[in-house]
Amino acid sequence: MTSRKRYIILSILLLIGVVWFCASKIILPGLGRFLMKKELPPHADAVVVLYTGVDYYPRLMEAALIYGKGIAEWVVIDGNRKNDALRELEAMGFEPCCPWYENAVRLLGILGVPEEKILPVSAEDAFDTISEAQAVGPYLLKNDLTRIIITTSKFHSRRACHIWNHLYGNRMQIFVAGARNDEFDPDQWWHDGEQIRWVLSEYGAWVYYFWQTAFGRQ
Repeated sequence: MTSRKRYIILSILLLIGVVWFCASKIILPGLGRFLMKKELPPHADAVVVLYTGVDYYPRLMEAALIYGKGIAEWVVIDGNRKNDALRELEAMGFEPCCPWYENAVRLLGILGVPEEKILPVSAEDAFDTISEAQAVGPYLLKNDLTRIIITTSKFHSRRACHIWNHLYGNRMQIFVAGARNDEFDPDQWWHDGEQIRWVLSEYGAWVYYFWQTAFGRQ
């Protein structure tokens, strides 16, 4: 091998090393950290636990922690999602074994939130962050809960806060707290297949959201 070829190979290897270093130390962690946002006020009317997405139980834990610190007066939960098939089964006589909010209320009770401080909101047609906000927001406004903290997955926190502010920013004060007990690690996410799917899906959701807003669907 000639000296020139050795130089070219070493240069390529060095370039690959520099690119990988920048990606692993700067670019990839930056992509993970961008998705996260956290801002807690000294006091809020309610902490709202988002249901759509992944890692619901850490969100309940975060809400209970916020309530336990005396920051929020109420804990708002939602759920009861339905589709045409379920509605058809209900028309045939199907009845669930317990109210849709029962498990969440029990878990929050274990975590120190009294049942009388939990407000369940049925959001039958909520299937993503936008439709969930559209279902829950009017309930909050109707009940004068206008200073709220949204709790959701860490990697979902920035987009959720952006969407809620887009829909209600002129009528509510909106803060956000990612669930600190979820597994997302912004500095190492590319080493875990599940977290890779989360990040790719979240950036895809950002693209879809801007596509919707650009074409006047929101």
